[in-house]
Amino acid sequence: FCVDWNRREYKSDMCKLESVPVDFGDYHPLKPITVTESKTKKMSRKGSTSSTSSSSSSSMMDPLSSVLDGTDPLSLFAAAADPVITTATMDNTRKKRDKDDGPAVGSDFEPWSSKRGEILARYTTTEKLSIVSGKGTSTGSAVSEKVRTRLEELDDLEEGSQKELLNLTQQDYMNRIEELNQSLKDAWSSDQKVKALKIVIQCSKLLSDTTVIQFYPSKFVLITDILDTFGKLVYERILSMCMDNRVSLSDNFSPESVNDTAKETCLNWFFKIASIRELIPRFYVEAAILKCNKFLSKMGISECLPRLTSMIRGIGDPLVAVYARAYLCRVGMEVAPQLKESLNKNFFDFLLTFKQIHGDTVQNQLIVQCVEIPLYLTLYSPAIDWILQCIAYRAPEVLLTEMMERCKKLGNNALLLNSVMSAFRAEFIAARSMDFIGMIKECDESGFPKHLLFRSLGLNLALADPPENDRLQILNEAWKVITKLKNPQDYINCAEVWVEYTCRHFKKREVNTVLADIIKHMTPDRAFEDAYPQLQSIIQKVITYIYDFSLLFSVEKFLPFLDMFQKENVRVEVCKCIMESFIKHQQESTKDPVILNALLHICKTMHDSVNALTLEDEKRMLAALINGFIKMVSFGRDFEQQLSFYVEARSMFCNLEPVLVQLIHSVNQLAMETRKVMKGNHSRKTAAFVRACVAFCFITIPSLSSIFTRLNLYLHSGQVALANQCLSQADAFFKAAVSLVPEVPKMISIDGKMRPSDAFLLEFLCNFFSTLLVVPDHPEQGVLFLVRGLLNVIQDYTWEDNSDDKVRIYTNVLHLLSAMTQETYIYHVDKVDSNDTLYGGDSKFLAEINKLCETVIAQILDHLKTLGKEETLKRQSQLALYLFNTILAHGDLRNNKLNQLSVNLWNLAQKHGFADTKTMVKTLEYIRRRSKQPEMSHFADLALRLPLQSRT
Repeated sequence: FCVDWNRREYKSDMCKLESVPVDFGDYHPLKPITVTESKTKKMSRKGSTSSTSSSSSSSMMDPLSSVLDGTDPLSLFAAAADPVITTATMDNTRKKRDKDDGPAVGSDFEPWSSKRGEILARYTTTEKLSIVSGKGTSTGSAVSEKVRTRLEELDDLEEGSQKELLNLTQQDYMNRIEELNQSLKDAWSSDQKVKALKIVIQCSKLLSDTTVIQFYPSKFVLITDILDTFGKLVYERILSMCMDNRVSLSDNFSPESVNDTAKETCLNWFFKIASIRELIPRFYVEAAILKCNKFLSKMGISECLPRLTSMIRGIGDPLVAVYARAYLCRVGMEVAPQLKESLNKNFFDFLLTFKQIHGDTVQNQLIVQCVEIPLYLTLYSPAIDWILQCIAYRAPEVLLTEMMERCKKLGNNALLLNSVMSAFRAEFIAARSMDFIGMIKECDESGFPKHLLFRSLGLNLALADPPENDRLQILNEAWKVITKLKNPQDYINCAEVWVEYTCRHFKKREVNTVLADIIKHMTPDRAFEDAYPQLQSIIQKVITYIYDFSLLFSVEKFLPFLDMFQKENVRVEVCKCIMESFIKHQQESTKDPVILNALLHICKTMHDSVNALTLEDEKRMLAALINGFIKMVSFGRDFEQQLSFYVEARSMFCNLEPVLVQLIHSVNQLAMETRKVMKGNHSRKTAAFVRACVAFCFITIPSLSSIFTRLNLYLHSGQVALANQCLSQADAFFKAAVSLVPEVPKMISIDGKMRPSDAFLLEFLCNFFSTLLVVPDHPEQGVLFLVRGLLNVIQDYTWEDNSDDKVRIYTNVLHLLSAMTQETYIYHVDKVDSNDTLYGGDSKFLAEINKLCETVIAQILDHLKTLGKEETLKRQSQLALYLFNTILAHGDLRNNKLNQLSVNLWNLAQKHGFADTKTMVKTLEYIRRRSKQPEMSHFADLALRLPLQSRT
């Protein structure tokens, strides 16, 4: 057999192992295996010819060369043929303590795939790499070839059919590995199984190469991906051979349900692999197909795991060996997670050989590669962490105690101690925090820095609470070490973890002390510029635990800590986090000047980051956060102070339109609150204050870009001014709205899509008409000057050719004018005299309204005439009925002209058969019911003049 590390000097590197009594007999690990010819046995297999097999005369178990049941691989054929040997073997297997086919790991077990990306990102190199590549590949051997010929094919890769590619960059190397992975799949899919095995052996050999040692963990990840692919292909191939009448085996199948063909194929794979001469590829390839033992026997996996564990003892390089152990744990957890004892043995074997790490051979290798021991030790972390994670999974607390004792025996080795703290449950670690601190203090710091140990301890304490009496002492012990760190990156990596512990268990004094220490360490030479992710994490943790902002801003060093975020995009992200926390946790409005000044500064930072390239979504998010803050500010009855705050906010946030809109709404609300307090009876002071609020809105609205936002705010602010008896200011708002209507574009953008604006304009104008009913005329203007102005604007507005919105608006104007003719209007604004009071039903006023009505009706009838074409008759019918209903509801049908007009509209609606018969019937029934009411007898005459026409 081969030990894959030729430079190992055993005399200088020998370490004392625990003595284990072994009954050697005539056994020696280097004793050659004697193979003798035995009788041949033909094993029938569908699609294959007979193979020759031989048995071994050696009955001793050699962990480096045997595969199944302690015999050499080729003897298995004979063993399978001999019922006596088979029975003895099975009896022996039944005595094994472990059972195969246990429950799979749960979702609480962190899978290897989650660690893969982190390892590839962390362990990189700029040095040139080399890889061995085959010169040519055979097309695969015929099924009729003998075993010896197949073995020669496998040897072919090792004996000269390969070339070495030198001076590859890391990316080239990774690309080449990926090519090999694809070649493996291609070879398998083209039924070149021997070629596929060659590729896997070739890749496995790379794991014995540590010439670029800092890249080894990443190399392990890449190569084991190929091994996993191979293992899956072999397993699925054999599983597919077990299908009976196209029905596959169940997940928990037994070996008895596997047919002979599949078993023979499975054995054949193990024999091929057992014949690989070098230890490392033989170990890895067999481990990759460990799951295939399920096809052969129930106890196959439980027998193989200890033997594979023993094989690793033959690997001389401790780094190569520990990753081999990690791979064995990985496949072991996938196929037999219940066999924990084999995993434990794997780790304890590692502990026995741990002192090799500090031997001369390793030191010489590190000198050659110019690698420092601390960096070298970190290469072990992924492997040891994984092994311990597998061992610690759902393990009892007593196992942690055992691990701690073993660490103490090894002199509290820092690397092991770190992995133990990473692997076991946080509750277990937290309960023994002081014990771990004692062990950390006794560690030798030369190889693995103590601050990393304290960081690992801190990560556990962030998840679980230590005993209450120990908490302060734990913080003091940890911070003594952390604060002495000179390297800013080392310091901040530890401080980031322990800030959470501090915030979780202590008050603002301790938090302030920690923040002050961080500022002290990270400010010199602008070290904070390289630590923004950690500093952001610290802020997040602080605001997670201290969400009372009056308490947070009383932490003296919190705002100076924010000043370290000098990079704009990072600074804005931090400000967003703070504002999100404020909006989420602040339950009551505030006027605390400390909070207001601090949050105004934070909001200003967010606002000032907006530029021409800022996305609309980002603007909306920032505006929503700032608006959330504005809504939470209240000075109670001090309305003047509140208005001053809004004025200051307007000057600070002028580039975010949604914030200006919110400020206008807030100021309008402030004016209405003032009215409420004064019960509508303003004093000179409050009247002046309300006018100031109105002025704020009037000068702010024009700065907005959205035309419908401006229109609605002019209307809303005019209503507020009217409610507060600011009549001239209300007129100014309404005039501004009227003058803005011609500027409404035909198409507007809604959620990024262009939509016609007609419907929005119609909705606004209907609201406007409702307000105009109660707006008194100005003494220096003409009668109904606002209504006339609005009608002129509507007349001049360019409407779409196929739109009837203009007629619908005119019809709504008729509703308004009808309401204006009433002696008493249906609603009023308190303490504001509307036109019903000002004019008192004056005949001249009513005559003006009638003139306007005639003008509007004439405009509607002109439009109806234009709809006489065949393609617009349906629209004509609908509009005619709409106007008829308006006259019916609001007109005086005792007027002969109006009565005749209504009859004409009724007939027009039905003329071309587009009227809905049910609607017409119900309308007529309504008229007849109205005719029975007092003073409504004229409705009876009208009903007689309204015929129902059939559609024929």
